[in-house]
Amino acid sequence: MLHVYPLQDSGREIFIKLFNDYYAELGCADDAEHLAEEYVLPDLLAGLIKIELIKEDEAVAGFAIYQLDDINNEWNYKEGWGDVREIYISPSFRRKGLGKFLLYTAEMKLRESGAKKAYCLPYEDSVGFFTACGYKKSDDYCEEFDCYVYEKSSLDNCCKRD
Repeated sequence: MLHVYPLQDSGREIFIKLFNDYYAELGCADDAEHLAEEYVLPDLLAGLIKIELIKEDEAVAGFAIYQLDDINNEWNYKEGWGDVREIYISPSFRRKGLGKFLLYTAEMKLRESGAKKAYCLPYEDSVGFFTACGYKKSDDYCEEFDCYVYEKSSLDNCCKRD
């Protein structure tokens, strides 16, 4: 059975472990634990981002970090849009639909928060995943992350492809 739920204090350690695994898989040299403790979790507590964990049976399988872009948020790329900032599923849980389920849950919650559209800045290996979930490559290029912006033009039917 799948269960998606917001990160709370009781899930902090497992989230930090998953965040470390995610950064290691990306090949990032940054100290992921420091980033989580000093930036990600304080942004969650300040209400700037949302973090959802996904559990299959009793095992936590991954997380999604997302936000509604707002002028009051330091990272505000497309004001009023939903931003799927990070999504990660542990390798042993992949290819079971958990990533799509988690993404669609985040999109639904973004829609409930007022977003009509969503975007992501995917790293190269995740482009296929986002494309399969209805995101399309835009002409917009993000220099900071060295990638194209992928957009979902409507969250009205967030669980369907465009």
